[in-house]
Amino acid sequence: MMYQSNSLRQSLKHFFGYDSFRPGQAEIVEEALRNRDLLVIMPTGGGKSLCFQLPALLKPGLSVVVSPLIALMQDQVDTLLDNGIGATFLNSSLSSQEMRSREQAIVHGKIKLLYIAPERLLNEKFTPFLDFISQKIGISAFAIDEAHCVSEWGHDFRPEYRQLKQLRKCYSQVPMFALTATATNRVQEDIIKQLGLRQPRIHISSFNRPNLYYDVKPKERHSYNKLLTYIRGQKGTGIVYCLSRRSVDEIALHLQNDGIDALPYHAGMDDKTRRLNQNRFIRDDVQVIVATIAFGMGIDKPDVRFVIHYDLPRNLEGYYQESGRAGRDGEPAECTLFFSLSDLKKIEYIINQKTSSQERKVSRQQLRQVVDYAEGVDCRRTIVLQYFGERFLGNCGNCDNCLNPKPIEDWTIEAQKFLSCVVRCNEKFGMNHIIDVLRGSKKRKIEQYGHHLLSTYSIGKDKSLAEWKMLGRSLIHQNLLDETSDGFPVLKLNKQSWKVLKKQRKVKISVDKKIALEAPIYNKSEVNKIELLFEKLRNLRKQLADSHNIAPYVIFADSSLRLMAQLKPKNMQEFSKISGVTDFKKNQYGEKFLSEIMSFLREEAYPNTLPTSSNMITLELYQQGLDTAEIAKMRGLKESTIYSHLSELIETRQPVDIDKLILPVRQDIIIQAIKKIGDGTLTSIKKYLGDNYSYNEIKLVRAWYRREQEL
Repeated sequence: MMYQSNSLRQSLKHFFGYDSFRPGQAEIVEEALRNRDLLVIMPTGGGKSLCFQLPALLKPGLSVVVSPLIALMQDQVDTLLDNGIGATFLNSSLSSQEMRSREQAIVHGKIKLLYIAPERLLNEKFTPFLDFISQKIGISAFAIDEAHCVSEWGHDFRPEYRQLKQLRKCYSQVPMFALTATATNRVQEDIIKQLGLRQPRIHISSFNRPNLYYDVKPKERHSYNKLLTYIRGQKGTGIVYCLSRRSVDEIALHLQNDGIDALPYHAGMDDKTRRLNQNRFIRDDVQVIVATIAFGMGIDKPDVRFVIHYDLPRNLEGYYQESGRAGRDGEPAECTLFFSLSDLKKIEYIINQKTSSQERKVSRQQLRQVVDYAEGVDCRRTIVLQYFGERFLGNCGNCDNCLNPKPIEDWTIEAQKFLSCVVRCNEKFGMNHIIDVLRGSKKRKIEQYGHHLLSTYSIGKDKSLAEWKMLGRSLIHQNLLDETSDGFPVLKLNKQSWKVLKKQRKVKISVDKKIALEAPIYNKSEVNKIELLFEKLRNLRKQLADSHNIAPYVIFADSSLRLMAQLKPKNMQEFSKISGVTDFKKNQYGEKFLSEIMSFLREEAYPNTLPTSSNMITLELYQQGLDTAEIAKMRGLKESTIYSHLSELIETRQPVDIDKLILPVRQDIIIQAIKKIGDGTLTSIKKYLGDNYSYNEIKLVRAWYRREQEL
């Protein structure tokens, strides 16, 4: 079956609304149409799903998609259905009547893509139905999503995936596509072997995600305040990953108390609550989900704008997967890791509970790779991509190390002093004691062991406690010094330590001149008309999504909304040219979005409709659910000033719901007063109404009245 490239692009636009393929997609689709077995390794956000969805629509028969998680099936099916594509899933969440109804739709050829879990697909009760479908309408392909689950060397091994090799025996002529976001060479070989792929074409896309900004921040005592400030500066949704269930609950509660719409997610919660919280996040009912690593694999939310690892991840592959939940739509997103040595100790404790010595060895190695990433002074991308065997020359321009490089200094002499002190203390003490000796401390413990008589006593007075700690930690992370982890951390020299002492090796460390956690600075005055229209379109999308009981991004991606805000289409013909707009979506949503854009363009004709920077800050806090008193306290302003901001926002047609601030019946009375004596001064209106009405109420209603008079 041959398709011309023009024909494929036309099909892409017809079914999915896109004008062009992403890198690698067209070649994969062409080979899928030739019925080749495929192994596709494409990073999160690269467009793996389209690689099997488009061939399924162009070939006769049913494509069967094996997916490990119910939420992932639901998400992809919702998106396909909203594009007018016949798709369904079969899993344990359905009643028997729903199962029969969906099976009938498959039998009658109304379904092109069936999503199903491996357990159900291979169940002896389902096998006869699959055989019947194979004979009646044909099976065009088996697509094994999250294929790394088949390998015990992968980061998320699932034994039931091993049984999928039976498909090759039962349906030998049906092509099989294996797809995953991450796979080392060893995992790739295992996938091919375990699934019985026949001379598969292997497509490996770059693991580089250029739209993601990588950042590592030191985790300090008051890091929660920095986390809160960071989230308040974000407009989109985000994920905060924590190491333990307890941390998840605590951080989620703190954020809620501080006015952030946040919900927890972890395996200790009951299924109903966990599912509800996930759905509320997917549908933009809340801004933040705080979760353990149990969250993320089951969602396909493309518009996550930030992912924060508040605790240290256990391995670099897991970190890549979890941080990769951000920016799957290709729009800019941020990935921030909070790093502290205390988290390191927590994970080391977990590792020590493993019964297998080999597992402990591998886990420690993986943890060291994470530390190397966090402590690294090179381009973050260089470190991550090297892990997957991909070479990157650095200077990505989109990570903290490239944008704010830390100075590298030669600290060989200081390292020799430090290591000499460890030797002279007979390698029986921890870092704090060694630093006390170097700095000439008068502590009783120093004299008790006679360490005030050592030649290294007081030779490090020129460096601060923080500087010596910085050096000590760097020596450990560079494997130039060992530290025991049996509950009492004692420093020990190794072979590399002696090379430093014998002047056979130099020591260079990254020196932080100022160890401070700075929150991102957002210039509110830069908010422009495009951003304002973008927010209005997002609000409209949310309303439509709620009415259809689907996630907002199923309707349109953020990238499509941003194009609408930039291009401002004025008719259906212009609207249909927006990337992501299919004929189906144009007919279903076009009029509503065009109406919103036209309304915005009319508002542009009025002078002074853009709110001030200060007003926008108040608006953002108001949209987070804070009342006027809370906003005033947070901003250090009088509450009357906040009411002034809100009145100006109302008058300039910003999304402030006056009905939530003043009862409609009170609004009506104030409006009648304005109509009778005019809207010239607040004092005259207040005098007419009497003490039952406040200046703040009158101010808001007058703003609304003036706005309506302009229409």
